[in-house]
Amino acid sequence: MDLSQQQVIDFWFNEIEPKQWFEKDLAFDALIQSRFGVLHDRAKAGELVGWRNTAQGALAEVIVLDQFSRNIYRDQPESFASDPLALSLAQFAIAKGFDVELTTNYRTFLYMPFMHSESKLIHQEALRLFESLGVENSLHFEKQHKAIIDRFGRYPHRNAILGRVSTAEEAAFLEQPNSSF
Repeated sequence: MDLSQQQVIDFWFNEIEPKQWFEKDLAFDALIQSRFGVLHDRAKAGELVGWRNTAQGALAEVIVLDQFSRNIYRDQPESFASDPLALSLAQFAIAKGFDVELTTNYRTFLYMPFMHSESKLIHQEALRLFESLGVENSLHFEKQHKAIIDRFGRYPHRNAILGRVSTAEEAAFLEQPNSSF
């Protein structure tokens, strides 16, 4: 079955509960893998380029690359491998003005690749984008993410997964509650 951008949007915003977006749930990860794994491979290969002609299509591709990657490849380096592509697509969509065509809830996920970036420069833009949303909870999380990037230049909680050696300061930070996302 050839999945459409509308099926991605319907699944993410209508079929599942919002709490599932950010919970670690292996059954949910398996569901995304079974329903969207082939589509994710197509997105990584750049085969969904036609989706980029509309706001919802661009959003759907960003969700596949940014969010579904984290579920399909949970605790594996590949969970972050599509981040640069998702960020580029989000930047493209914003440059086209697609973000202002979307609801606030949809825009949150279009902006999410900015929050996931390990670039201080990108987080300056992320802060502006999340401030523009006017959703205090989303802005709060961006500020937390930005503080970590400003302090370490990367997310220490990714170090083990990516085979990076943690500094002593990062190791101490990871011992604190709420140090990872």
